[in-house]
Amino acid sequence: MRRMLPCIAVTMPLLLSAYCVNATSLRVAPTNLELIAPASTGVLNLANDDDHPINVQVRVFKWSQMGGIERLEPTRDVVASPPSAKMAPNGQYVVRVVRTSKALVKSEETYRVIVDELPDPARARAGTVTLIMRHSIPVFFKNADVKAADVSWNISRQGSSLFLTGTNNGASRFRLSNVTLKQGPAKIGSRSGLVGYVLGGATMQWPITTAKSLSGGTVTLQGQSDLGPFDANIAVTKR
Repeated sequence: MRRMLPCIAVTMPLLLSAYCVNATSLRVAPTNLELIAPASTGVLNLANDDDHPINVQVRVFKWSQMGGIERLEPTRDVVASPPSAKMAPNGQYVVRVVRTSKALVKSEETYRVIVDELPDPARARAGTVTLIMRHSIPVFFKNADVKAADVSWNISRQGSSLFLTGTNNGASRFRLSNVTLKQGPAKIGSRSGLVGYVLGGATMQWPITTAKSLSGGTVTLQGQSDLGPFDANIAVTKR
């Protein structure tokens, strides 16, 4: 799998058939794992909130970013144990995430654990939609001395949208959420909630708003990061 599974949100419903809705409920906690070397094992807690058993599949992918595009690739360096399970009604289940690679963690390694609820053909009903859950959990294995995130920002116009681009010159990821762009007192765009990550040594971009005329000078970026609120001034290079 070369490209990121659809949408990098923590939880994603998938539509299976049509008309009425029949929802299921699979929860996973925590929503991310960070392990500092030499630690090599983390735990995910799965919960089935429904009144019938469900089957789940757990897979691990190497997570990278190239040319502003998220990529997930199969890996054997990190595994999930067990990789599948049948969960009892209102049941709990523990999955271990283990780094099996013997190589030293030199900076920060990034993975995603994909937890899928599998459709149950026996419960399919004509004229219904079954919502099954997909959880995408970020997993980080890092060296304690890893270089912190150091992100530079750019704004560009692409088609009818303005894009915010972040280039991370550090070795640790940068988590971006609740973004507001201002030019002087005027708000020119915003995105609420999680926008995404810029991984160490990578570049990512996101559409923030429909294209608007920008005057010369700078745009102020305000947002939330792993370490709290931040702001940055961005030179306008494209109008």
